[in-house]
Amino acid sequence: MNLHPERACRSTLQHIRVEDRFGYDRDAQATGIVHFGIGAFHRAHQAWYTDRAMDAGDSDWMILGVSLRSAGVSLEMNPQDGLYTVTERSGTSMKSRLVGAVRDVLLAAGESDRLIRQLASPQTRIVTFTVTEKGYCQTQEGTLDFALADATSFYPYLTAAMRIRHATGGEGLTLLSCDNLSHNGRQLKRLMRQYLEARAPDLLAWFDNECRCPSTMVDRIVPASTDTDKVELADRIGVEDRAAVFTEPFSQWVIEDDFASGRPRWENVGAQLVADVSSFETAKLRMLNGAHSALAYLGLRAGHEYVHEAIDDPNLRPIVERLMRDEAAPTICASPGQDLAAYASSLLDRFANSALKHRLIQIAMDGSQKIPQRWLATLEANRELDRPCPSLIASLKAWFDHLRGQNGKVEDPLSERLTELAKDSSNTALALSLFGSRGLLAGTWNISDDEVRHRLGDASDSPTIARIS
Repeated sequence: MNLHPERACRSTLQHIRVEDRFGYDRDAQATGIVHFGIGAFHRAHQAWYTDRAMDAGDSDWMILGVSLRSAGVSLEMNPQDGLYTVTERSGTSMKSRLVGAVRDVLLAAGESDRLIRQLASPQTRIVTFTVTEKGYCQTQEGTLDFALADATSFYPYLTAAMRIRHATGGEGLTLLSCDNLSHNGRQLKRLMRQYLEARAPDLLAWFDNECRCPSTMVDRIVPASTDTDKVELADRIGVEDRAAVFTEPFSQWVIEDDFASGRPRWENVGAQLVADVSSFETAKLRMLNGAHSALAYLGLRAGHEYVHEAIDDPNLRPIVERLMRDEAAPTICASPGQDLAAYASSLLDRFANSALKHRLIQIAMDGSQKIPQRWLATLEANRELDRPCPSLIASLKAWFDHLRGQNGKVEDPLSERLTELAKDSSNTALALSLFGSRGLLAGTWNISDDEVRHRLGDASDSPTIARIS
């Protein structure tokens, strides 16, 4: 793709026409953060916060990005010396910032020695993650899949670096998960300990004593960038930016303030440092992410392509609003000052932002990894109180239709098994195959086979649910 004669990089820095840009000396900053999974979300969120924190006077927090599977991002960013733009879009307004916080990007498999050296370096104090739910290599039972962890994940690199830090008397690391996992810090610590117990038990005590795994809640809608987006951006800013990301004006980052050895002053640029992120995390997972997945499957089934089209559908908006206000919000114990009704209203406004062009099929990916956190916890909480959840049941049935191929190829780590189970299956049979006592996703929802039949099977199409779905 050739969008413009010149490309964003160090040599064209002064020619880039943006509304905002970093002002610090990148060469004078040490690399203090290693980030696994440097996709669009990280560039629009954690790197964007870090960039502005360094602009506000923080130093030595440059980021080394790590791709675990594909060289795509390194090919986008390294020829640009790590530079890229974040463009906020809403309605007809557009504002771009040139971000300088990323030093460069490496592919883990091909540059493992360099990666381990940087992780072991005293300059590195924080390791952050946006590897998606599947990147943590959990089995359906929630334990670590060691074969997968050894072959494709961050665990071996961290273990090698921890061994060096331990042997040289180095400080512990802060491992900061920014993925949509319930209690993501706790989960990362549990899985890291499982890996160390099996592969490096002599490091366990050092890890427990010296390292920290705070939980976080991240919130910003970042659609996949298109070639059209990048062509229009090149015309506006005067250079080609192949690593450009496009997002909404809203952003939120809530972080448990528990670090091993220092951190950027992210709170100076809008992040919230708190003692407990649980209520913020639960609201995000059950309200925003839960509604997003519902819109994805219901919207695709209704023939829509984008989130804003689905939320503007008068048949779908009431389902999503009920999901957030009547099914998810009552299950959340809000923190002081956390207004869940206002949060729901703001989400509806954000979903309606037609400038984002957020594709439903992108949200529909990896449903088997997302649905347990986004929907099943809400269903379980309401089941215990004997409250119905017609919107979530309707959404689950739309997911069933998705697995039957109604929206094209199913993109999911378990796609082969899911599509085979869904083929020629009734809702009852598929529900049991997924959530029953011997189902593929058994254990993700505490529900008996009889309840599966009653709540998710064909017989559960009561007039109310049929009308909503």
